[in-house]
Amino acid sequence: MGEKMVIKLPQPKIIGKVSLEQTLSKRRSIRRYINKNFTQEQVSQLLWSAQGITEPRMRFRTAPSAGALYPMEIYLVAHNGLYHYIPDGHKIEKLSDRDIRREFSGACGGQRFIAEASISIVISAVYERVTGRYGKRGIRYVDMEAGHIAQNIHLQAVAMDLGSVSVGAFDDAAVEKLLNLPKDHRVIYIIPVGYSAK
Repeated sequence: MGEKMVIKLPQPKIIGKVSLEQTLSKRRSIRRYINKNFTQEQVSQLLWSAQGITEPRMRFRTAPSAGALYPMEIYLVAHNGLYHYIPDGHKIEKLSDRDIRREFSGACGGQRFIAEASISIVISAVYERVTGRYGKRGIRYVDMEAGHIAQNIHLQAVAMDLGSVSVGAFDDAAVEKLLNLPKDHRVIYIIPVGYSAK
């Protein structure tokens, strides 16, 4: 297999047009989307909100992590392929050229809105990165971190006038196989994001 394509993403914006309070008041679970693809800038902003580095020297990220162990791996399912987010350098690695959104929807119980969304952000975890230090309590820390990341994504989507929804109903093994994840990765959250069909 050849080298995977790595794409440097545009710099995220750290000053928005919507206040946090407005974003919180507008957040809703959106399950109806119009068929429109995202720009690289939009993808960049959403991925940065999930796990972007906010302080280069200390490597702090947009979401807190127990012991700064960062067990999460973020994947992107889009019309033009499957990608893995690399926070260092704010890049994505292309893993596949295929549009797997319909198959992905099938692995999530046939929830049609997943196939209709512009993208889906997949939050997966490598639990051993945290349980190695904190034992069983590390499981809770990882799950908490997934929640922090998901909320960041939802609020960023609202701030960008986009819709999103959390999906927990999926076949773990089918999703992990479809995404061809390493054996130690466990999918925790799936967040479809798109233009709301109001």
